[in-house]
Amino acid sequence: MRRIYGVLAALSCAVASTLAFGLPARADEVTVPNATQFTTTGGSPVHAHGGGVVKSGSYYYWIGEHRQPDDNGFRYVSCYRSTDLADWEFVNNVLTQASDPELQQANIERPKIMYNPATDRYVIWAHKENGVDYGEARAAVAVSTTNQPCGSYDYRGSFRPLGHMSRDIGVFVDDDGTGYMYSSARENYDLHIYRLTADFAGIDELVADPWHGGHREAPALFKRGDTYFMLTSGATGWSPNQQQYATAPSVTGPWTAMRNVGDPTMYGSQTAFVLPIQGSQGTDYLYMGDRWGNSFGGIVNDSRYVWAPIEFPTSTTMEVDYFAELAIDTDAGTVTGQGGPFRTLEPRHASTCADVTNNNVRAGEQLKTYTCNGQGNQRFWFRDAGGGHFTIVAQHSNMCLQENASTVTQESCDGGTDQQWRSESAGTYLRILARNSGECLDVSGGGTGQGAQIITYACNGQSNQQWARG
Repeated sequence: MRRIYGVLAALSCAVASTLAFGLPARADEVTVPNATQFTTTGGSPVHAHGGGVVKSGSYYYWIGEHRQPDDNGFRYVSCYRSTDLADWEFVNNVLTQASDPELQQANIERPKIMYNPATDRYVIWAHKENGVDYGEARAAVAVSTTNQPCGSYDYRGSFRPLGHMSRDIGVFVDDDGTGYMYSSARENYDLHIYRLTADFAGIDELVADPWHGGHREAPALFKRGDTYFMLTSGATGWSPNQQQYATAPSVTGPWTAMRNVGDPTMYGSQTAFVLPIQGSQGTDYLYMGDRWGNSFGGIVNDSRYVWAPIEFPTSTTMEVDYFAELAIDTDAGTVTGQGGPFRTLEPRHASTCADVTNNNVRAGEQLKTYTCNGQGNQRFWFRDAGGGHFTIVAQHSNMCLQENASTVTQESCDGGTDQQWRSESAGTYLRILARNSGECLDVSGGGTGQGAQIITYACNGQSNQQWARG
């Protein structure tokens, strides 16, 4: 897999700043901004949270959760399609509250879709709860009544597979056509892999329980070459955590122990699905994760999507890094990370870092100082804006720092001059100047502790207006 990294360009005669320009885009290559709430070609939010993808013909079909706006309860399983993974068209709500009486008050989570060539039908498996608590721990199944992924479905009900609890869920079709469902069991302390019946609508046998007591959820099973990978999250509710993976030569094992991948929060996300993208140049693998709205004070419908290319140093190891943008070419089968590197901003006069308060991903949040901790809300990409100016993009939100009068907030990147900055040398440090006002980025009052506001102020040469990039 290829990566595009930033290239060095001088910001001043004394200090170099890393800017990312990328390579010229191919005709079929599209750019997908990361950590954002995607919108459809009609301008509506894409609600496919916790979902899965299947390809049919030239289209990728993405289904996922579309919750009630007031209480996070079940509303729809929505279905979208795209040829390039960037431009998504809403097609249909394939399951609704009217699909079955037990869905009128329910939670339907992590719906996954699979195709059965023998029956020429699509099958959806999902985690089902009663909408009041999480005591049911059931698997729900629905089968299409046509051979269209986004067509009508017959809801077949919910049950505990072979009597076992079943929560976070996924599906997988092996090269020989065998279908599997896997889900968290025993209060998430086990992760079961089941072989499905020939029509993919029922459970045939429990074939593996390899991580007994592991307390894992959000599973995603995929195969690369001769190796099977199982990517999982820890069980910490809506909050992101350290994701881990295991490998095996067969679905039934033997599976390795889990090992860490990504950063300690998987870049503020939780696994939903891993999508192989097969094309003329080979097959790349796309990590598809959710940054749950509940983790930043919202609801599921506020969630952002975090995507990343997966790299494989060896046939049995994987790595996931975060990029501000992805360049995807579905015809070639390539996924490329763009943007970065992400760096800290450290004022000369204090042992702190510029920090988007409370790790907030919402627009309007102020920039303040905080003890340096390496998290994404303290890491920024200096993106070239032309004419000697740049934008400052926060890693955790993919938003741009903006001058609003004298305050500095993160806002949706719009290319405006109020989001553009330039730099001047201050010895081994930088002065960072707002394009509109010409004022310097400044720690208000020269505060040296946590919570000091970062503002713009008339340039005066003081150390609280001088910055190092870590």
